[in-house]
Amino acid sequence: MSLRFLALAVDYDGTLAHHGRVDERTIEALRRVRASGRGLVMVTGREMPSLVRTFAHTELFDLVVAENGGLLYDPATGRERALADPPPARLVEALRARGVQPLSVGRVVVATFEPHEMVALEVIHALGLGHKVVFNKHAVMLLPPGVDKASGLRAGLGLLGLEPAAVGGIGDAENDHALLQVCGFGVAVANALPALKERADYVTAGERGAGVAELVDLLVADDLRSLRRREPHPSSAATPTTSGDVG
Repeated sequence: MSLRFLALAVDYDGTLAHHGRVDERTIEALRRVRASGRGLVMVTGREMPSLVRTFAHTELFDLVVAENGGLLYDPATGRERALADPPPARLVEALRARGVQPLSVGRVVVATFEPHEMVALEVIHALGLGHKVVFNKHAVMLLPPGVDKASGLRAGLGLLGLEPAAVGGIGDAENDHALLQVCGFGVAVANALPALKERADYVTAGERGAGVAELVDLLVADDLRSLRRREPHPSSAATPTTSGDVG
């Protein structure tokens, strides 16, 4: 029987990782995905330097979609590809002038934490930029228009020769709405925000890495055939653009 789901797309913070760390049981679950002949894609809001400082197993993934969809990273080669223009210098300078700290500047994303979201919106408006503010629990990310986890995953899957419908996705926070909606089957871990659970096709009994391992067991056992996809929510077209952990 041919595989229905050829890959798994996994969020990092709050899904794979707890306080930035991934336990060995979860690592073993990722290995089971690879052993089943399926691919793995990480889809995270983190910038790559932050990710590699805390996670030593990027080689398990075919691709990392970082910066909330703004950057592709190939673990096999170490090559990076930005999917949008770099942050405008005037945006970064204006945020620093307004006292926004901490402030991290990636290849595409500019990131900080609550309560700086209002200052970020004011600066974007004052400069006439098209950037949006995206929350992942308490983290605040500023991104160019059209950049989110869905756009980044689509770009990455194109390189891998995969269609989103053949990919399962799992996450926990606001910025994972886009991830789950683009995937053929969307899963929320037990610790996910209620709004994400409402939209997910399946909610795991386990939290974070235990939830990922639970999904992997189901994926390997019967290709998720024992699970039924939830009917579309009446307001499913309204994907939140505010999404804080960097995910």
